[in-house]
Amino acid sequence: MRQRVGSVRWGIAVLLGIGVVINYFDRTNISVATKPLMQAYHLTPGQMGILLSAFGWSYSFLQIPIGVILDRIGVKWLVRVTTILWSLATFMTAIVSGMGLILLSRVLLGAAEAPAFPSNAKAVGYWFPLKERGLATSAYDAAAKFSNVVGVPLVAFIVMGWGWRGGFYATAILSLLYACAFWIWYRNPKEKRSLTESERQYIAEGGAQDEGSAPGGVLRNLGYLLRNRKVWGLTIGFAAYDYAFYLFLTWLPGYLETQMHMSVLKTGLYTIIPWAFATVADLFAGWITDFFIKRGYHPSKTRKTLISIGMILGLAVIGATLTSNPGVAIVWITIALSGLSFAAPIGGSLPSIVAPKGTVGTVLSIMNFIANVMSILAPIVTGFIVGGSGSFAPAFIVAALVVLIGLFFYLVVMGEISPIQSPFMNRTSDDRVHAGL
Repeated sequence: MRQRVGSVRWGIAVLLGIGVVINYFDRTNISVATKPLMQAYHLTPGQMGILLSAFGWSYSFLQIPIGVILDRIGVKWLVRVTTILWSLATFMTAIVSGMGLILLSRVLLGAAEAPAFPSNAKAVGYWFPLKERGLATSAYDAAAKFSNVVGVPLVAFIVMGWGWRGGFYATAILSLLYACAFWIWYRNPKEKRSLTESERQYIAEGGAQDEGSAPGGVLRNLGYLLRNRKVWGLTIGFAAYDYAFYLFLTWLPGYLETQMHMSVLKTGLYTIIPWAFATVADLFAGWITDFFIKRGYHPSKTRKTLISIGMILGLAVIGATLTSNPGVAIVWITIALSGLSFAAPIGGSLPSIVAPKGTVGTVLSIMNFIANVMSILAPIVTGFIVGGSGSFAPAFIVAALVVLIGLFFYLVVMGEISPIQSPFMNRTSDDRVHAGL
């Protein structure tokens, strides 16, 4: 069937995935440069934690406005503009001097990259039927992990040869190239000339989200969704994953360099291991979810079971607190990060499944706002715990407790994974117009 209907939609998935790889190069380059930056500016672990979290400040607090904008103007133009802006912010980080200006550069980068995941999820909602939504989500979610497989050692090599600024110059150039690629190739399904009529029909009949704005208007839908238990269940569940994920994303190189006393280059090589396994786990989660659902297993029970398995494996981070051997620690971290990565694409696909028509961006913005508050807290809390205790062990235990809370919200609070019924769908067209912005 897939052969007959075409595969343009999978080309879109690859384009989105490449964007996330480069997007995460820009996020993680500062993690690789942790030790050189601390030495250059005489930073304490707590101060470095603040610097590592700066990206998350604007990234998090712009999520809800970005979701509203995304649902009104769509994926194409929002990503075109913001991709150019995030390229310029990365160039700025390489050029400026002093902690204050570097902090500002990271805040600007967070603002420019804020639409990345909401836009990708909305694009997947447009382009993919429900039974392919798991693997399609994994195509870009796994890219976040894969970027560390290639990005961390690549940036480490550049930092060793050309200093920490060289890492930012390199990733800025890649970002600018991707901005050009997205501008040329991305279109929504109704605009894509290479999309055959059979593939267009296959996407639509499979439950893809309709393009267009939500009945009832943006603000009414936002208020309704903020009161919905299902939205808060998936939001807090994903936020717990994000806390642990950002701990590893921002502090794993620093952990290996400081507590395990590794060089920058050796840290880059060791870091490949957990992120490589995490990439495979992410892709496998998307495939196995679609596999079971296509064979008639209950969609909600399947997704909740697989999420639970991943979150439970994430508790393995506690194992890293029991050893001083870097090889053993990496094994435990690999198990934990792989488990969390297994849960991630399933959790990330939920907004496009449960959101009422035209509100995928809004549901995603609520989820991403809370989740990315965790991206601020994780590096700061970890930095101060490490600075106060001299060890990463208490920080890893805190992460495990947060994951347990997330598991509770997924299993108990969220309820069945099914579409939320909008109270505005049956309003008259005049009422819809009156209710809109």
